[in-house]
Amino acid sequence: MVDPLGLRPAAFIDRDGVINEERNYVHRIDEFVILPGVPEALRRLREAGYLLVVVTNQAGIGRGMYTEADFHELTRHMQAQLAEQGAAVDAVYFCPHHPSAGVGPYRVDCSCRKPHPGMLLDAQRDWPIDMQRSLLVGDKISDIQAGQAAGVGRCALVRSGHDLGPDEAASGVPVYDDLLAAAVALTS
Repeated sequence: MVDPLGLRPAAFIDRDGVINEERNYVHRIDEFVILPGVPEALRRLREAGYLLVVVTNQAGIGRGMYTEADFHELTRHMQAQLAEQGAAVDAVYFCPHHPSAGVGPYRVDCSCRKPHPGMLLDAQRDWPIDMQRSLLVGDKISDIQAGQAAGVGRCALVRSGHDLGPDEAASGVPVYDDLLAAAVALTS
């Protein structure tokens, strides 16, 4: 059914642990490994009518471990790899801040760092997104909290190689082994 206002659902997807292997503060191309099934999952979501929007906290920038330029270089690499596999993303939003460990201007309790909904709301401002028909897939409770605060209709967790904590386990949202399993379940 076509929305009379031209709004589309978005699939908001966390990056580290959902799209690529979870490693501490991935910021170099040689560290970046796309997880199995991710291109297929993204293609499936796109075919189901979702805009593909990556939303990622990047506290390593705020902590001074790498620069925004490093992040953008890795993002271009990620986008090119996914596009080559027919799984291009529409947009990438990131938060470089950290409220307590940030350095200089990055030490901010901002509205964009998940669990706050700022990145999702920015995407809604920039794109014709229907939040109620949208979904979010993350690997931490902060992802789920951001989705819920933004009014995202469905949220899910994936296992990113580390155990889900008690907050994630008690969240009441579905948990899948990976992004592909989540995409299959959420689009069926």
